[in-house]
Amino acid sequence: MANEAKWYVAHTYSGYENKVMADILKTVENRNMHEIIQEIRVPMEEVIEIKDNKKKAVERKIFPGYVMVKMIMTDESWYVVRNCRGVTGFVGPGSKPVPLTPEEVENMGLEHTTYKLEFDIGDNIRVKYGPLEGFVGVITEIQAEKQKVKAKVSMFGRDTDVELDFNQVEALV
Repeated sequence: MANEAKWYVAHTYSGYENKVMADILKTVENRNMHEIIQEIRVPMEEVIEIKDNKKKAVERKIFPGYVMVKMIMTDESWYVVRNCRGVTGFVGPGSKPVPLTPEEVENMGLEHTTYKLEFDIGDNIRVKYGPLEGFVGVITEIQAEKQKVKAKVSMFGRDTDVELDFNQVEALV
């Protein structure tokens, strides 16, 4: 869909990331562009630094020099972000910004897909695709943070432990 918001990456001068984010947010507010420019992020991580034998938790930018912007790409949204003080351009070939792929968005932690599980430990499942497609097994463990299940699958007459993605399995009714 052409009017679907996607994540784009704006390149900024190093150290200007938070200022750029604030300026874009202010422009969005002033021009009432909430529908077009939906979210702006400077991905941060917490790191433990040891200084003078003291541990201290500090926030550090994961991608210094970059700001992530979720927006519907229009001439106006492109202009607002591109002409913000501190922005040197979008990531992409030439002047055309390229949106992040869903995999990149997931890997960067910008958005998380949540799955509604229709099975529990001890339930029988069938593998929907992959090398074990069609095999039947019993769930022995659910790893929600990794979005994986461990199951015992009967192969060649013996039970084998396998790890599968949530979307690879379906509950047997």
